[in-house]
Amino acid sequence: MPKADITCLDYSEKMMASAEERSKEMGIRNITFRQGDVGALPFRDEEFDAIVSLNGFHAFPDKDAAYRETFRVLRSGGIFCGCFYVQGSNARTDKMIRMFYIRSGFFTPPFESVGSLRDRLSAMYREVSVSNVQSIAVFHCIK
Repeated sequence: MPKADITCLDYSEKMMASAEERSKEMGIRNITFRQGDVGALPFRDEEFDAIVSLNGFHAFPDKDAAYRETFRVLRSGGIFCGCFYVQGSNARTDKMIRMFYIRSGFFTPPFESVGSLRDRLSAMYREVSVSNVQSIAVFHCIK
């Protein structure tokens, strides 16, 4: 997408520095990297045409704020898509999440189920598609 204006945001400054270095190595120049909190996005209302969130929402401490903020900065007709862990689809994965990822601080409850995610997104967006592969929900929404 050489003509797109791409913004990457992550809470970890180290993650953003690493991603920026990798983009330079790949010769990608149309990306801006910012450290920030998805629960308090530093962007104007309806600033983005699309938002992609990969494996983030299960880690956010204030998920309600993250949903509100991603909705706020997405223009009408824009696309919100991504994936993240959901509970209740695979008992073995749920156990591993409880035993390791929550205790280590990588994942933060409460977690969505496939159904609760579909309900939440349907209450916000005009078109919603939610599916899952084991414990990972995949979603695509149009505002």
